[in-house]
Amino acid sequence: MTSGSVLLYGASGWIGGKLVDILAQQRIPCWKGEARIEDRHAVEGEILKWKPSFVINCAGKTGRPNVDWCETHRQETIRSNVTGALTLTDVCAQHGVHLTHFATGCIYQYDDAHPAHSGIGFKEDDVPNFKGSFYSRTKVMLEDLLQAYPSILILRLRMPISEHLAEPRNFITKITNYAKVVNIPNSVTVLPDLLPVAIDMITRGLVGTYNFTNPGTITHNEILDLYTKYVDNTFTYSNFTLEEQAKVLKAERSNNELDVSKLTRLYPAIPHIHKSIHAILIQMRHNLDASRTRPTDQYSD
Repeated sequence: MTSGSVLLYGASGWIGGKLVDILAQQRIPCWKGEARIEDRHAVEGEILKWKPSFVINCAGKTGRPNVDWCETHRQETIRSNVTGALTLTDVCAQHGVHLTHFATGCIYQYDDAHPAHSGIGFKEDDVPNFKGSFYSRTKVMLEDLLQAYPSILILRLRMPISEHLAEPRNFITKITNYAKVVNIPNSVTVLPDLLPVAIDMITRGLVGTYNFTNPGTITHNEILDLYTKYVDNTFTYSNFTLEEQAKVLKAERSNNELDVSKLTRLYPAIPHIHKSIHAILIQMRHNLDASRTRPTDQYSD
């Protein structure tokens, strides 16, 4: 592992906070960026002050409570997801500092060449084909521009999952609180599996774009059935179709499988999602027991 220090933007966010904890556990010096990433002067000042070996960007607008927010807050979304990220990239390039962007894989949608359940995933160099949400369109804009900067690392996450039910950004937490869910296979990122890999990739100075999910796909129903088995046997759910879902959302949702062969050639130990999801849900139950919180306290039935 290359020695060095990290300047991390978005440290107060969910994933940024987890990275701060991992860096601390590995005793890698880390400073939390305080500048707005669209403020070039402030960003440059922090880079000159801390002189980091690596910069990590976890800042960005995903919307609250979800990406529908971006449909009605387009300028704010562009300012963070495009202008800010590009500004940070350019400053790092000018100062010769390795930069990692935590990006999204929600830039693809199943199509005739990549049908659901086929096992044919989108590769890193496939042209994005999903334009159903403004959030995703800003991510496509950014990735296109970042091609001019070859010395950066782009990690595409999808539907991130953790072992803590109390974390509202956790995909499991989200879908257990939805009135209805669609039942479609998707690539997902199990954070305890992938974030330590990210730190290794960063400190090795790797560059390029990587689909950053566990191998394989899993459906909403498969996750919720296992949630019922391991975490809350009183939990119930119901499905609706994509057409029915579209009637209650401002923006479409991306559904896809990402090809992670490029990633697993470097890190073959990353577990398949169907193996990992069991471990995550068992740990979630243990965490709930340890905190003396019972899942039945969170549901009316």
